Amino acid sequence: MKPICAAIIAAFLFATVLGQQKPKTFVGFKGGVSIPQLSGGQDNELSRDFKSRVAPNFGVFADVGVNKSFSVQAELNYAGQGGKRTGIQPVTQPIPGLPPLPPGAFYYGDFKNTAELTYIEVPVLAKYKFGDSAKPRFYVNAGPYYGRLISAKTKTAGSSTLFLDRDGRIPILLPPNGAPLPPIPFDATTDIKNDVNSNNFGITGGGGYEIPFGKNYLQFDVRVSRGFLSIQRDTAANGNSKTGNIVVSVGYAFGVN
Repeated sequence: MKPICAAIIAAFLFATVLGQQKPKTFVGFKGGVSIPQLSGGQDNELSRDFKSRVAPNFGVFADVGVNKSFSVQAELNYAGQGGKRTGIQPVTQPIPGLPPLPPGAFYYGDFKNTAELTYIEVPVLAKYKFGDSAKPRFYVNAGPYYGRLISAKTKTAGSSTLFLDRDGRIPILLPPNGAPLPPIPFDATTDIKNDVNSNNFGITGGGGYEIPFGKNYLQFDVRVSRGFLSIQRDTAANGNSKTGNIVVSVGYAFGVN
């Protein structure tokens, strides 16, 4: 946890120093829905074809003003990442009764596979606000973020016969009559934290709308993020995927000075 603690301290010190030029600081909380998706792993059988899923995203923030239009916002967020894959895909666990295949070869099944990654993320955003602070106004923001992995697991569900190809054209047949293998269940939750890098780094940005309530404000925010680092520790075996998401959130900030 040392890297994330250092990032939090640095972010708030940076915001505080800038805020001394125009001491108008807010602290608040926010929550919303994240739509994450893994990308960049299309050249590997284990990481290709993942689509977006829905995950929670919530946290706290400090918005420190530099002048009437510009501020620096540092956040501490619980962020869901990952993706889901449906249809015919490789089976990564040994199948009882079937011989193991050579490295790089797989049995295939038709089931649902969801990768659920959870991070503590620390974004530091430059925020520009349009218009009078006493009236509702739009803003844009952008900046880097650091992410620390706190959990990683895959959830599989469904049942299927097995195939020798990813197109599902070559089912495994049983002697003596050549009947297809009966469907087998794939309902399982597997901890993959040891296979995922602990640290992540990327950029995030978007915009939103602020509605003032006296010294406080209500905030509607839409943001897009992109991770720069591969999530897999063994990229040769497991692919080279990166995180990314769209977050829609609502927050409330309290003026503290």
